Amino acid sequence: MKGKQTIRDMVLSLVVIGLVVGGIYIFIPHDEKADPTRVIDYRVEKLTARRAAPYPVAAPVGLPQEWRATSVTYDGKEANSWHLGFLDPQKQYVAVEQSTDTTPGYIGKVTRKAAATGQTQQVGDQTWERWDGEKYDALVRREQGYVTVVTGTASFEDLGVMAAALEFKQGPEQPQQ
Repeated sequence: MKGKQTIRDMVLSLVVIGLVVGGIYIFIPHDEKADPTRVIDYRVEKLTARRAAPYPVAAPVGLPQEWRATSVTYDGKEANSWHLGFLDPQKQYVAVEQSTDTTPGYIGKVTRKAAATGQTQQVGDQTWERWDGEKYDALVRREQGYVTVVTGTASFEDLGVMAAALEFKQGPEQPQQ
């Protein structure tokens, strides 16, 4: 008889726990339409990279607020690679990638195997190479000793918007007055 009471008590306990969990779920507000994108502040990483990198580090200036930064890294050990990721207003991914590794292998890695098209795109007073890929497209600019790649799932038009907003700086930032 003791075994039947133990099973009955366990079942009753599970029912009570289920009711409590159900009540919590119903009464605690949750927004199913909320955007799960975590927006980051990349200012500290940008300053650090600009002090450490052997090239002028690119970061956008003046992008509309609808462009949201989502990821940032600087790796001095991995060919001084700088990464800054965004979601554009259409929720497409756009990344700025820079490195002292100027090989096609590096560009293929950050563009998810995009290939040079032989075409160019004028962005302001600079000419960028167009790379086309199955997953990502890219704008590529090679400089002496480093490469800048603007890549992602966004259209070439939005990649151009990002490229046009880039400001290239190296060394410690000057205090603003």
